Order: sequence, then C-alpha cells, then structure tokens
Amino acid sequence: MAFEGLSEKLSAAFKKLRGKGRLSEADVKEAMREVRLALLEADVSYKVVKDFIAKVTERASGHDVLESLTPAQMVIKIVNEELCALMGGTNAKLNISSKPPTVVMLVGLQGAGKTTNGAKLAALQRKQNSKRPLLVACDIYRPAAIKQLETVGKQLDIPVFQMGETNPVEIATAAIEHARKHGNDMVFLDTAGRLHIDDALMDELKAIKSAVQPSEILLVVDAMTGQDAVNAASAFDAALDIDGVMITKMDGDARGGAALSVCAVTGKPIKFAGTGEKLDQIEVFHPDRMASRILGMGDMLTLIEKAEQNFDEKKARELAEKLTKNRFTLTDYMEQMTQLKSMGSLSDIAGMLPGVDAKALSGATIDERQMARTEAIILSMTPKERENPAILNSSRKKRIAAGCGMQVVDINKLLNQFELMQTMSKQMSKGNMPAMFGGGRAKKAGKMKKSGKKR
Repeated sequence: MAFEGLSEKLSAAFKKLRGKGRLSEADVKEAMREVRLALLEADVSYKVVKDFIAKVTERASGHDVLESLTPAQMVIKIVNEELCALMGGTNAKLNISSKPPTVVMLVGLQGAGKTTNGAKLAALQRKQNSKRPLLVACDIYRPAAIKQLETVGKQLDIPVFQMGETNPVEIATAAIEHARKHGNDMVFLDTAGRLHIDDALMDELKAIKSAVQPSEILLVVDAMTGQDAVNAASAFDAALDIDGVMITKMDGDARGGAALSVCAVTGKPIKFAGTGEKLDQIEVFHPDRMASRILGMGDMLTLIEKAEQNFDEKKARELAEKLTKNRFTLTDYMEQMTQLKSMGSLSDIAGMLPGVDAKALSGATIDERQMARTEAIILSMTPKERENPAILNSSRKKRIAAGCGMQVVDINKLLNQFELMQTMSKQMSKGNMPAMFGGGRAKKAGKMKKSGKKR
C-alpha cells in the first residue's frame, strides 16, 4: 500500500521523541535527519525533501515547542501540517463549466491508467453529483485503446463516443456536439499517451486544448513511477498548464513519493486517487486525510464515507431495529458479509483506523471462497430456517449439507459464528458494551487468538 514504508519510518522516528520529557535542538535535528531519510527512501524529490525539512526544522526548533510539556506531539503536529501543505493543503474540486457540457481532458504517459481511471472518474461524478458523463476515445494510436474504453464504459453503463482512427481534434469536437444533443453534461476525453515525452504528443494535445477549450486538464500520474512522475508532471504542466492531478495505482506502491512531489513541483493540486483495480476504487484526494494516514493517525472520515457508499441507508435502519429487538437472522448475516466485502481489503480498512497496524493485515481480504460457502449453506435453507436457526435439528442439517455439497460440520461452524454474533448484538441492545469488548466469550476468544494456543 502507498506510503507503507514512509509511515513505518516516521512512526519509528517519533517513537524516540515520545520517550523524552523535553526536547533539545539536537533531538529535533536527529529526528529531522530520520524524517529526511524516510522521505528520500519513499522516492520524494530531493528538492522537495530539502524544502520540507527546512520548514519543519524552523518551526520545531522554536521556543514554544522545545519548552512544551508535550514536545513530541507538537513536532508530530507540525509534520502533519507541513505534509498536508505539501500535498496541496485542501481538497480541490473539478472545474465545472457554467454552460454544459464540462469538458475534462485526461492527459499523461502511456500506461499511467488514463482509460480505466477516466472511466472510474466519470462513474464517480455520476454517483456523487448526478452527472450524465460521456467517454470519448481520442487515443487512436495504442492498439485496442478504443476497445478498452468501450469495455469499461459498458461495465459502468456509461456511453462511449468514438470515430475510429481519425483526427483526435475532430473526434473531440464532434464528441462535444454529440454531448450537447444527447444531454451529457460532462465529457471525458481519453487522449493518447507515449512511453516518453515528445513534441508530436504535446503538439496534438495542444491542438485538442485549443479546439475544445476544456474546463479541466487532468494529468494522470502512475504512483509507481517515482521520480519519472515528477519529470512528466513538469513537462505536461509547462506545455498545457494543467489544472490538477490524478494519482493512480496507489494500492501497488509502498513508497508513494510521487504523490508528495508532484503537487510541490507543479503547484497544481492532486484531485483524485485511484486506489485499486476495481472500477469503483477511486477517491477524492484529501491532503489532510492522507497526511493523517501517513502518520498512523487513521482516516475515520474516509472510512465513514466508504461505509455510507456501500451500505444501504434504509437497510441499515432496519438492521439497527432488528439488532435492538434481537431479531437478527441468517439472511441479515449474509447481507452484512456481502456489504463488508464491498468496502475493500482488510488492510485498507485497518489503515484508516487510528493506532491500528495496517501492515499486520497486509494483503488480507475477506475470504471470497468462505463467503461463497456461507452463502451456499444459507441459500440451501428454507426461509423459515433462516429466520429461526434454532429449529435446525440433525435431519435438517443433513438435508442442507446435501443441498450445498458440504458437511454437517460446516453447517455447525456457521451456526456457532451466527450464535456469537447474536450474543454480541443482544449485549449491544442492552447497552452492555464492556461485555462485548472485554468480557464473556469475546474476551476468551481474544485471549486464545493472542496466545496462539489451541484448546
């Protein structure tokens, strides 16, 4: 996951500071040396690191910090604020045209993820802002580029405009006219990329910009390219005067230095981040939240937003009512597992929780095979059995096992898990929170897991 290595090293540096009652200038200097090394190892631009360390050191060496009762916390606060400033300070939104359609021109090197992430962004705008997007295939050079855009467009149910391998400027112009006629209020131009910066590429992009006057030119940058991302960002900005940046493949790079460097070098904000391969894995980029994640402080706001996006509000109210009345059924159990799965990997979720070691859950996901087995068992039951599992006697369990192709022991295992969840929900409905998190079966199970002993 992005910033994993940086987060670990910064945590180690601050841990040393926390053990000191008062800080000397030598303590601050040593901490800043470790912060500098951590940033450089994360592939942050040397000039960016140099300026960052100078700002933090100046603020952290002040009298108020050195004499503070909690100097380590003050230093962490300063680093957090400067990291936030480094990534743009505040969340920047897309420039929306007052006269539709809003034209978003996606530019970047080949392989950065323009096609897929452009489609993701279009779907995000439709979901969050009720827009009617149109995807436009302006990349006539890369083999199968048009087909790829049509494929993701079909998967997301977003229309795609293409004219084959004709002039990209003509395609973009015709697409905007098509959007006006068909009520599409946002147009996303998927332009061509190259493996490197060249004059032919830039001339073509300048021609498209001149012809359609886009509301937003969004540079798509691959987080895994490190310093090359900074060089590419500088070149595209010089030629096109970009409006913002979208960082992609944030799930595949443990360094993440590109995200910290691009904004500082170009002065243009990071607006979106692609966080995975799935077509819904894109986020609005919040510098303050990302800084908080890097420093291990979690990101509860994003976690809440993810939950809101994936959980149906009406069903959530119904579930809450069932929990309070202890009427939680196996059908509800299956639905909750499915919704949890849609929120992403456990390591992603853990990284948003303050004080939780996301690395400990690195690569962990909801076991889809186990979920499929659970679903098969529940679907092999009658509606009456799902509503009231207490009636499941030996003969019923044998019938269910035969129906789903599993054994009675698998049915018993599921029922034990469900019983535990019912017990916890009963305690919650009584307001008995300590029992949930520190007593009874939950406490015993926690001890067993921690010790690793089998009983």
